[in-house]
Amino acid sequence: MIREKQMTAASGWLALGILIPLLIVIVASIVLEARTDDPVVWHIVALALLAAVDGLSIGGLFVVNPNEGQVLQLFGSYVGTVKEPGLRWANPFYTKKRISQRIRNFEGQHLKVNDIEGNPIEIAAVVVWKVVETAEACFEVDNYENFVHVQSEAALRNLASIYPYDAHDDKITSLRGQTLAVAEHLKTEIQARLEKAGVQVIEARISHLAYAPEIAAAMLQRQQAGAIIAARTRIVEGAVGMVEMALERLSEKQILRLDEERRATMVSNLLIVLCGERGAQPVINTGSLYQ
Repeated sequence: MIREKQMTAASGWLALGILIPLLIVIVASIVLEARTDDPVVWHIVALALLAAVDGLSIGGLFVVNPNEGQVLQLFGSYVGTVKEPGLRWANPFYTKKRISQRIRNFEGQHLKVNDIEGNPIEIAAVVVWKVVETAEACFEVDNYENFVHVQSEAALRNLASIYPYDAHDDKITSLRGQTLAVAEHLKTEIQARLEKAGVQVIEARISHLAYAPEIAAAMLQRQQAGAIIAARTRIVEGAVGMVEMALERLSEKQILRLDEERRATMVSNLLIVLCGERGAQPVINTGSLYQ
């Protein structure tokens, strides 16, 4: 794997201060030699060669913008990366490729995948990323931008297949319920895939999540039924606890002594009152408890 090597290039302004006056002197000398009748062809040839070298040297000038790297190569060999912004000069035979290191983001297209329960869902994600290793981005992959998009979609597909769309149990991680945990998992998986391209994933999160249109209505009914069951389960658990507490308090304070039959009747009545959807209608007993 090719690792980034930072190098320092000479100031371009200093190079301009030397090369431009030299070019002016060469041009003026050629003009003066052309006006004389002396056979000084070799002088003209020498000056022409100097002018060619000077012009080639000016070709070594290049600009480095902030948050950008210029990857330099010499006949196919990686030389180094210049990151110091400004006008720079390097060997004119170096080829230069500009790699932006600014933060970028993209929102992928809506993907149709199956969750862990086999339900077809639509999902999309937003990925925020930047290049941190210019050499790897330039030489390890063919097109690092396309590589980021394709691998991010592949990671999202894999993530969607290992979680359910929704879960009524808080202990089960779901795509809709635990968004922070899912986003962190997505970021980790994308980063593992993009490590070889010299890319750092700053943030990844789900931007769109829905059931596929063909099952949306049926899954809505299923969600409602599941929510009702989950709510009823909690109500029953709470009612049983309240009945148990009431019986324990009555026994401790010896307020009322009940046989097994009356105790069962009292438990039944309390559960009906606590679990019923409507408010209980009180009945006043004016006689004995056993009438």
